[in-house]
Amino acid sequence: MSFSLSSLGKYKYILLLALCALALLLLAPSSGGGSSGVASETEARLEYVLSRIEGAGSVDALCTENGAAVVCDGADNAQVRLAIVRAVSDCTGLGSDKITVLKRAE
Repeated sequence: MSFSLSSLGKYKYILLLALCALALLLLAPSSGGGSSGVASETEARLEYVLSRIEGAGSVDALCTENGAAVVCDGADNAQVRLAIVRAVSDCTGLGSDKITVLKRAE
């Protein structure tokens, strides 16, 4: 039994398109929870910038589509919290109501 594309007639282009779509789906990176690589890179860059704010101390950040949480040593200072909220808002485009700044546990 032999097989050729010419035997498929008018359906060969539909089959070719379906095979290309399947190949793209298989080769595309999985989106298990969104763009985790991009989020991790954004968080790392944000942590670097925020740790440079005077009084912030050590900083950890978590960014999602809906908000950001920042944990830092200097969160007990209102000026530091405000500076962090402004920096996160500028870097991510999130509104200040979507950003939480918390003091790191000792």
